[in-house]
Amino acid sequence: MSIQSLGYIGVSSTDLAQWQQFACSVLGLEDVTARLSDPAGAHYYKMDDHPYRLMVEQGETDKLLLCGWETNNQAGLHAVADALSQAGVKFEWASHELAKQRRVTELLRFTDPSGTQHEVFWGVISDFRHLNSPVGVGGFITGEQGMGHVVIPTADFDATAQFFVQVLGFGLSDLMNITFTNDPNEPVKRLWFLHCNSRHHSLGLFEMPMPAGCVHLMLEVPDVDQVGLCNDRRIAAGVKLTGTLGRHANDHMVSFYMRSPAGFDIEYGAEGRTISDWSQYAVFESTAASFWGHDFSVGHQD
Repeated sequence: MSIQSLGYIGVSSTDLAQWQQFACSVLGLEDVTARLSDPAGAHYYKMDDHPYRLMVEQGETDKLLLCGWETNNQAGLHAVADALSQAGVKFEWASHELAKQRRVTELLRFTDPSGTQHEVFWGVISDFRHLNSPVGVGGFITGEQGMGHVVIPTADFDATAQFFVQVLGFGLSDLMNITFTNDPNEPVKRLWFLHCNSRHHSLGLFEMPMPAGCVHLMLEVPDVDQVGLCNDRRIAAGVKLTGTLGRHANDHMVSFYMRSPAGFDIEYGAEGRTISDWSQYAVFESTAASFWGHDFSVGHQD
């Protein structure tokens, strides 16, 4: 597999100051905007020794802008380009200026069959500075597992799932078939969880439209105490809770969910499952999201 991890995400925001408050004071990320000095005016937030993991651009709407995927080297990126070409998928090589702006050596861009924009890159340009969290978060689980995971909506589930598995080489970890009511006429919504490293999943595909272009982004911290401390910060900041504390059945993550300024959710968790040998792993369909907790009805309450 050429794609190794979720490298970064980009967000469009109508209120950069709101994101700055949320990213730093609630999530515990470090604002490195001044250090990176982007002429386009984007804001950047750091999680680890990468120069940034979250990019927020001024826009007319609040939504997910793009997902950035990391390959280990130039050969890996060009293998992705070859796979896209063979599948007849249009893509473009980014200009030197855009690659420099993204703090990578080389970059290509494409849109998946459901309309989400993606970037793939190699050669992160980093000064290896450590995270200096303004609220004392000691670090996040990243490294070879990447930024975390992202779940995106699909306008064309079959084509999008086929694209990520057969063209880009993601593997299926598990799946769900979801309905929200007892109405027998309610269409079933498919949800697939896909992996590209030892993290149980780096990408989720959900068969349901989402105005924000994203269902949720997951960030993982080293221990449950950090999860609890973040929830305290969420309460103090008045950020809406969208899923109570619980442990997921598929990736075993202990987490809660909250609404981001972009309208999609942030899952903040610890103790996520990793798989050392995918050839020995049995893919399954689950009918329960969690072993316990994760009451998502709170997200629909005023």
